[in-house]
Formats: sequence, structure tokens, C-alpha cells
Amino acid sequence: FFFHFFMGICNSKANYAVSPEEKRQNKAIEKELRDEKRSKEQRVILLLLGAGESGKSTFAKQMKILFLDGYTEEELSSYRNIIRSNCIMGMRTLLLESQKRELYDGLPKNLKDNSEILTRDRIPLQLPFTPELAKTVNSLWKTDIIQNVFSCRNEYQLSEFVGYFCENAERIAEDAYIPTVRDVLHARARTIGIKEITFTSKDYLWKLIDVGGQRNERKKWIHCFEDVTAIIFFADSSGYNMTLFEDERVNRLLEALTLFEEICNCKYFDNTPLIVFLNKSDLLKKKIKEVDIAEHFSDYKGGKNYENAISWLKNRFASLNRNEDKPVYIHATEATDTDNIRYVFSAVEEIILYESLAKNYLL
Repeated sequence: FFFHFFMGICNSKANYAVSPEEKRQNKAIEKELRDEKRSKEQRVILLLLGAGESGKSTFAKQMKILFLDGYTEEELSSYRNIIRSNCIMGMRTLLLESQKRELYDGLPKNLKDNSEILTRDRIPLQLPFTPELAKTVNSLWKTDIIQNVFSCRNEYQLSEFVGYFCENAERIAEDAYIPTVRDVLHARARTIGIKEITFTSKDYLWKLIDVGGQRNERKKWIHCFEDVTAIIFFADSSGYNMTLFEDERVNRLLEALTLFEEICNCKYFDNTPLIVFLNKSDLLKKKIKEVDIAEHFSDYKGGKNYENAISWLKNRFASLNRNEDKPVYIHATEATDTDNIRYVFSAVEEIILYESLAKNYLL
């Protein structure tokens, strides 16, 4: 029965006449499939992963600057409240820490009086950043006590860019204030959910996917794994003496190493090019002169030397790759420096395109 049924299908297919309209439709479908295949081959999906505060969103901002004509005045203005909040809440954290360390009373009385609102248990969500408050914030920042508290920020949670905003507090508080590109690159807002940015470079359409790095955001990562061309993993190279925002018991660098090991050896990414950005290298250069990595990682033997530190970090991350056939490319980066990111991304672009072409048997 099955033999006769099969033969019947073959015979009927052979005797079937195709009309001109059906031929036209078939050609149109074949062209659409070819175009779709070509479009996929010309598209690069780049997934940005890493723990919170590692610089993924800052890198995405740099891509907008480098490939999408930067920020319009309206887009810059949209960061105004974020930047003012960064400045106000940063100084509030410094003042509360000075109280914990019993240093607060040593501040000048007029500065304490003028900033009293920042030390209350609750402060207004939309606290006006008046010129008077901005002047007080700037003056507080210049005091030895606040500088001392800031230098110990690895012992609590505070963005490294709070100082930048405190120094510019009076400019930021102006009614006509429009953030500069540098202000925007220093601004900090926690990434919630998934954000995408699309641009064209070297005749390829690039789609960057930026996802939140805090632990409670990582469950969303699985939704971004499909059709990924390459991954850039961000690690805070200066975080070796710091703890996580969401869990102050966990060392930031140790969390980055653990997370990288999971991603690098994940079955979804067996054939996916993986690039590591040892980010915030500028902060590492400053910190390594004062704080030896060996105080937190006993296997480090390089002393207070930046080159030794970078070499050790590269070896630590590379050693976690259990697939000998899978290369891992590692770069030291400074995400807030546009020239640095332009240079590094050019190298990364070549790596990704080469790997992508090789994967598609075009090389």
C-alpha cells in the first residue's frame, strides 16, 4: 500500500503542470528566502553581559556616540534629573558614612546646617537642587573629612563618579543646565530589563543587547541567547577590594570570575566568540598603587604594578575556559573614554566579523 501510495505521489508530481502565476509566486518566495539569508549574514547580534556596575551601559552609550551621531539636546536633557540625583544621593551617602565613622561633627557648622536635609531619615524624592545646596555640596566635597570618607568607598556602596558631579555641582544645579556628553557618560542609572541599540558599521547591521547585571536581573538573560553572534563580558578590573551592591558579603571580582565561568562554558555559547573587557582600567591604575590585589586574592604575586595586575587578570579569566578550541579575547578598557572604546571596538569588530565569516564557511 505504502509503495503504491509513494509512487502515486511521485507520478502525480511529475505530471503536475505549474501555471505561470505559480512560477511567479515560487520565484518571489525563493527571492525572499535568499534576501532573508543574506540579511542574517549581514547582521551581527552582540550581547553585553557582566555583573552590575561593570560598565555595560556606558559602553552602549559610546556606541551611540561613535555610530549614531551622538546625543541630541533633547536626549542630553533627559539625563538632567538622573545626574542631579547622582550628585545629591552621592553626597548624602558620604555624609551618612561620615556619621557612622564619627567624623561628621568635625565638619564646619555652616555646611552641616545647610546640608541637614541630606542626612534626614527620609528626603523628598524630588528634592530641588538649589544653587545654595549645590554650593554646599561642592564645599563639602573639598573638605578633608569627606575626601577621607570617599577614599574608603570600597567599604560601602558609592559610584566612583560621585566626585565628578560634586565638583561640578553648581553647574549641574543651574536652571538652564543641559548635560554634556561627558556628564552623560558618568551618569549612573541601574539597567532594568533589556535595552537594545542598533547601528551600521562596515556594511553590517549591529544590534547591541544590554541587560541588567544585578543578580535579580539575570533570569532575563536566557531570553537574549538566541542567534547571538558574539558576547562581550564586562568585568570591573578595579573591583578586587569591593563588594556587590546587592550582596555586600560577595567580592565584586570574585563574582565576575564566577559569572564568567558559567557563561564561557555554557552549552548555548559553545561556538560563540567571547570577548572580555577588563573595564575601569583607569581606576585600576590608580588603585593598584595604594591597594595590593594580594590583600584579597592570595594567588596574586605582582605587587602594586598595573601591568602585572592586568596580566594576572587576563590569566585568571582565560584559565576558566574549559574548551581548548574556543578562543577568548581579553582587552583592558576604559568605557568612559571615547577614544579608548573607538580603538578597542575596532579590534573587536575585526575579531567578530572574522569569526562570523569562518563560522559560515566563507573563509
